[in-house]
Amino acid sequence: MKAAFIGLGSMGLPMAENLLKAGVDLTVWNRTKSRADGLIAQGARWADSPSQAAQGQQIVITMVSKDSVLEEVTLGEHGFASVLSNDAVHVSMSTVAAETSEKLRAAHQARGAHYLAAPVFGRPDAAAAKMLFILSAGPAAARELAAPYLAAMGQKTFELGDEPRLANVIKLCGNFMIMGLIESMGEALTLCEKNGMPRQLFIDILSQSIFPAPIVANYGKQIAEQGYEPARFKLELGLKDANLVLQTAAEAGMAMPLAQLMQARFQTAVANGRGEWDWTGAAYNISADAGIKP
Repeated sequence: MKAAFIGLGSMGLPMAENLLKAGVDLTVWNRTKSRADGLIAQGARWADSPSQAAQGQQIVITMVSKDSVLEEVTLGEHGFASVLSNDAVHVSMSTVAAETSEKLRAAHQARGAHYLAAPVFGRPDAAAAKMLFILSAGPAAARELAAPYLAAMGQKTFELGDEPRLANVIKLCGNFMIMGLIESMGEALTLCEKNGMPRQLFIDILSQSIFPAPIVANYGKQIAEQGYEPARFKLELGLKDANLVLQTAAEAGMAMPLAQLMQARFQTAVANGRGEWDWTGAAYNISADAGIKP
């Protein structure tokens, strides 16, 4: 197994490490080279540009922060799209708009390569533990070629058919539901605190009764303790995803009032200098508005 991996942020780095552990011959690139030092020490090769990393590769994996960065490393001056070999597969694991997937799919298809959308559910700790849930959508041959690489990074891959954009829509809908959970738990915990109930007790009761889910226990603990730093998923990225959800909804001709509320929550937090906090920090605004200081 051989691949290039582009983007070594808080998610990409542990994912690349798991590929190395699985025996993949890995070439890596990141804007900040020092992020790759540990990987290089473990046997990864460094490339000086995305195009150099992808040269001669059948699999190129990207895990970058947003749509504009994904387009830059793929189609930009030093992007890798122009050097992909025939039938090579670009595995895009970022949370991006369905429109971006369509654009990249067309660009690769014109050159005889394939585009596979494979966004993930899970935060950096899940990435490190190889516990990601991966959504895979694209041509059948691309999904088959990428399958062992995805298996090396996650606990389960959901095969979603030939249309890459479907994986992106599902990922955005899943993130939207997490946003709604952050809002509802933030409001409920604030109401409990205003009535003298310990915040963590409420989460313990819910997670052991009507909401027995890890996401309730884990996110709930952060909100109950108001432990918003260090970030596992930055609040400014939550704003990016809320924007993408509303963009997707507008294209579909539907209203999403809760997504608009969360967009405002995130925007307010970013405007007040909390963009580097964890996105559960959107709940801070709820407590502050209720007169509770952390």
